[in-house]
Amino acid sequence: MMASSYNAKEEDGHHSGASSGTGVSKNKKPDNTAFKQQRLPAWQPILTAGSVLPAFFVIGLIFIPIGIGLYVTSNNIKEFEIDYTGVSSDSPCYNCAKNFTWNTTEPCVCTVNFTLHQPFESNVFMYYGLSNFYQNHRRYVKSRDDRQLNGDLSALTDPSKECEPYRKSGDVSIAPCGAIANSLFNDTLVLYYVDSNNSISEIPLVKKGIAWWTDKHVKFRNPAGNSNLTLAFKDTAKPVNWAKPVYELDPSDPDNNGFINEDFIVWMRTAALPTFRKLYRIIQKKSGTTLTLPNGNYLLNITYNYPVLSFDGRKRMILSTISWMGGKNPFLGIAYITVGSICFSLGVVLLIIHHKYDNRNTSADIPS
Repeated sequence: MMASSYNAKEEDGHHSGASSGTGVSKNKKPDNTAFKQQRLPAWQPILTAGSVLPAFFVIGLIFIPIGIGLYVTSNNIKEFEIDYTGVSSDSPCYNCAKNFTWNTTEPCVCTVNFTLHQPFESNVFMYYGLSNFYQNHRRYVKSRDDRQLNGDLSALTDPSKECEPYRKSGDVSIAPCGAIANSLFNDTLVLYYVDSNNSISEIPLVKKGIAWWTDKHVKFRNPAGNSNLTLAFKDTAKPVNWAKPVYELDPSDPDNNGFINEDFIVWMRTAALPTFRKLYRIIQKKSGTTLTLPNGNYLLNITYNYPVLSFDGRKRMILSTISWMGGKNPFLGIAYITVGSICFSLGVVLLIIHHKYDNRNTSADIPS
């Protein structure tokens, strides 16, 4: 007994000596703070019929009128759409679609006749639409070089490897590189109006102001140091599927040429869904006139440069007006109406349940 007591005391002395030697007291208790000791004030709401039911009714009464307003506003937007893919043999663009070849020196031209039964009063926005085109594919979205598009000279001659296999043509760097730029939409659309005397007049189409301001002035820049774009891009090659280099996208307007060409910028903002539309031109309302596009007969002259039949795609031309909420899109109004109706219906159901079962005897009768 004495030996064991001696060994225990010796061991205790050894441990206490180790602690005192290091001078550090090992304490695993958390700090005495309100956060670590869980003494922070908390709100624990108790849901009752008096708080839940009014919330459901208020949400329903707010969302339903907003949804109706959004839906009516969307339906008041005028829109006209025609498909010019050329799938059927009776389509004016059937031969162009069937006999398409890349980089031909004589592009195919087709003309589609259509009639507007309702006039367009305000500014009209012309879109081109594509279907079954997956711009949201991960590899496709990454296939670009933002430094090159921002005018970086080093990226101009040595693009990012994300652009493969559209990074170089032989030993020469491609500008702009990547799959997005290589698949640039390049159909040309010209609109004509046919009056009652069968005389044809071209509708003026504005090609500037169609891109986002931040894209035009911040994200996209031509190479600095040379105002002559031919010299600035002299050591680069055009994308494989392009008929002309980037500095010839709009030679007549230096502010709309090269990387800052607005048709190019609009295309480079990839779409989230396989069926999408992109702004092509703006038809501005003339001062002193009441109608931008009167009802009547029109001709759409198409230079068919963009093939889509190989992936079962479709091409469309859309004429549309806009409102304070943007273009025609009934989804937001339908969503508000649906959510508001569900909340209001739940409020009614819960109110009935509350009145039916609230008067029941909840006292616990303990027999004597």
